[in-house]
Amino acid sequence: MKGVIWLLLLAVVAVVAASMLGPNDGLVSIYWGGWRTDLSLNLAVLLLLASGAVVLLAVQALNSLVSLPLRASQWRALRRERAAEAALREAQAEYFAGRYGRAQKAAQRALVLQDDAEALGGDARFRLLARLLAAGSLHRLQDRKRRDTMIERALADSSGKGAAAAVGDDAVRLLAAEWALDDRDASRALEMLDALPPGAARRTQALRLRLQAARLARQPMEALHTARLLANHNAFSPLVAQTLLRSLAADTLETAHDLQQLRRLWNQFDAHDRRDAQVVARAAQRAAVLGGTDDARQWLRPFWDRLAELPREDRDAVALALADARAGIGSDWLPRLESAAQAFGHEPPLVAAVGMAFAERQLWGKARPLLEQAAASPGLATPVRRRAWRLLSELARGEGDEARAQAHERSAAALD
Repeated sequence: MKGVIWLLLLAVVAVVAASMLGPNDGLVSIYWGGWRTDLSLNLAVLLLLASGAVVLLAVQALNSLVSLPLRASQWRALRRERAAEAALREAQAEYFAGRYGRAQKAAQRALVLQDDAEALGGDARFRLLARLLAAGSLHRLQDRKRRDTMIERALADSSGKGAAAAVGDDAVRLLAAEWALDDRDASRALEMLDALPPGAARRTQALRLRLQAARLARQPMEALHTARLLANHNAFSPLVAQTLLRSLAADTLETAHDLQQLRRLWNQFDAHDRRDAQVVARAAQRAAVLGGTDDARQWLRPFWDRLAELPREDRDAVALALADARAGIGSDWLPRLESAAQAFGHEPPLVAAVGMAFAERQLWGKARPLLEQAAASPGLATPVRRRAWRLLSELARGEGDEARAQAHERSAAALD
């Protein structure tokens, strides 16, 4: 196709030349001193065009010669720029391939080449990425001193104003917090995370790191609040979120060493946690250990009043918590206990809890069959069954039946 087009153009030129230059009637006379030169018009035109072309070529050649140093300098700068970019790409490839020594050397070479490349001298993101790759490689190589030095330099580079600087600062601090967690340095990680702006601090990755740092620093309340934010962001599946929140709530409750501290912690819990039967059961058990059985029963009462609405697992937890908090239980609980025994008489944890509560109220006639049923239930937890056997032993000894009391004690001791 190109050949056809060139043929057409050549034909057009031939036609134009034949029509314009065919008649050779013109004459051009040139006088110079005492000489006269006569030329045909066609030859004069051709010489004029040739002279213009020669002059143009001469000017271009001279311009190329004059600009040769500048173009050589630009070519060298371009080579340095391309070498720096190639070194950065090499560092990335080596880092992801797990060759951290090579990655660190390539990143350092990219930084050196950037200093020589004028086009990259003001590229803050190039420098930041190279420093992060070098720091990440040093972290993998366990060279913490040089890694921290590189992090400080990266923070200094990203301390300016503008969106690019803000993004760079967030990236450095998040990575520094992650590496601090790898070093089991919770305080360093929290320091980096606390320095993040509010928007960056609520990102999922930042919250995940804060959760790990809070757990490592043994700050269960902080970890619980962070886990709640992550759950609200759908960072976990519902089952994982529920399990994690319950575990953190239990850890938080275990930090209470007196009843007043436990109450303060309980008031700091999120409303969702205070509505979780498992969490309430753990709080009631901790209150019972600290001597706050009244508080424990107060927390358990709303759940006990709607036992039928609770899942079996939650119902068992509430029942066992009431068994631990039975000391000093009032007569106002008796109707609730009798209703629960009638409705859920086939569930060993609830049967054991009601039987122990009746025993606490000295209602031995009601307590005996329930305690016997609980003690003989193989699916019930061993400590609960042992407690039921011992209560039966106390009842038998109170009735003067020492042989039966000893038999019950042997049954309790036989439990593994």
